[in-house]
Amino acid sequence: MSLFRNAKFEISIAKPGDLPLPDGAEIAFAGRSNAGKSSAINTLADHTRLAYVSKTPGRTQLINFFRLDCGAVLVDLPGYGYAKVPEAIRRQWVNLLESYLRRRENLVGLVLIMDSRHPLTPLDRQMIDWFLPSGRPIHVLLTKADKLTRNEAAATLAAVRREVAPMGAQVTVQLFSSLKKVGAEEVEHTVAGWLNLPTDELRPIPAAARLGGAGK
Repeated sequence: MSLFRNAKFEISIAKPGDLPLPDGAEIAFAGRSNAGKSSAINTLADHTRLAYVSKTPGRTQLINFFRLDCGAVLVDLPGYGYAKVPEAIRRQWVNLLESYLRRRENLVGLVLIMDSRHPLTPLDRQMIDWFLPSGRPIHVLLTKADKLTRNEAAATLAAVRREVAPMGAQVTVQLFSSLKKVGAEEVEHTVAGWLNLPTDELRPIPAAARLGGAGK
């Protein structure tokens, strides 16, 4: 079984006041523009265009909701940090992101997408700082790991884990590659744990495909 397969689009919203009434646990996906968030979501859902992949960073300006078969909701947040976005729009996105992450009562965890070649940018750290006080888990996906050598990927994973270690078990980290389709099983097992779902029916994590695992 795949946790994210068969995800179905429900609604897009542009303002905090338009958020739908809570209906099921929500798992948010956030990341810096062009970090590979849309590609990661598409890989997890086994769908080529569930989340729109644009060659223009900053294109996604809405919060998009996708219903999963288990009843939970995958929430695709706007990409952040694209410099060419007008300041007024950037402020609107920041308000939307912060409002959702801090106030959404049925949000159970955050999957935070970072480009493995440029992890933990100041905006990534800001996103973590916004969410940490909630006490909910953060799972960091270091995407585009296929663009690194095995040694580089291992070193990056170790460095990011050292950085987040003071945050305790609330923050976990793994490597991910949409191109190689490696790492999806670790994400599913992590999110299933947040949702208190059994993991024995999920796709097993293939030992040969591990890029580093989800632990500290």
